[in-house]
Amino acid sequence: MLLVIDVGNTNIVLGLFRGTELLENWRVNTLRERTSDEYGILFRSLLSSRGIEPDDVEDVITSTVVPPMNYVLERTCSRYFGKKPLQVGPGLKTGMPILYENPREVGADRIVNAVAAFEEYNSGGIVVDFGTATTFDAISHKGEYLGGAIAPGAGIGAEALFQRASKLPRVGMEKPPQVIGRNTVHSIQAGLFFGYVGLVDEIVLRMKAEIVAYAEKDGVKSDAFFVIATGGLGHLIASESKTIEKVSENLTLEGLRLLYEKNRRR
Repeated sequence: MLLVIDVGNTNIVLGLFRGTELLENWRVNTLRERTSDEYGILFRSLLSSRGIEPDDVEDVITSTVVPPMNYVLERTCSRYFGKKPLQVGPGLKTGMPILYENPREVGADRIVNAVAAFEEYNSGGIVVDFGTATTFDAISHKGEYLGGAIAPGAGIGAEALFQRASKLPRVGMEKPPQVIGRNTVHSIQAGLFFGYVGLVDEIVLRMKAEIVAYAEKDGVKSDAFFVIATGGLGHLIASESKTIEKVSENLTLEGLRLLYEKNRRR
């Protein structure tokens, strides 16, 4: 079985694959102060809760947007699973040209998502990932990573209001009954939720126009185009968005599996 681990700023998501089948997945908090031993015990406990032994793990692949976690994960996997993990980064074959000015600046999770989405749709499109930051990643009709956009995550906006406006309460990201709030909580939720839906749809529409124009330079005109969302708020925002077509909760895990297949150690 293959263990895939994606480390974000807020959460670590783990998945266990047998072949192409995702058997289990877990989500835990990213705590940078945890040691490799603490993570090792935690990961083994999660597997054990499903009757899976460490020896059942045949290999490991990881991606992280938290650089210090690379070393921690390497020690964790080596000591507790007997495997040095493949790490998504420079030198790993992706099969996807990165057209960023400096490819090393692109977050590992963004490349992983783009690879998974293009594998599924084989067309130009956009991945919207709702995490600590919300990222928009553009993929060309030829399977190139064109670039993207980064916006503050909705949670950051909610927390900023609470921290900087003394009379406003801390409010979770939820869809309110209507856009015209009749109390403070609903008013904040209206601003956060509908404002964020508008942000997403506007960026997607503008980005789509640029991707289509890029394809037309190659003489390619096609109606095939995808907009896929992933991350914690994907379903919530998609419920009102006019541009998001599908939500894939496990897109990053699937992308890690695909990258492992492209770089399988013999």
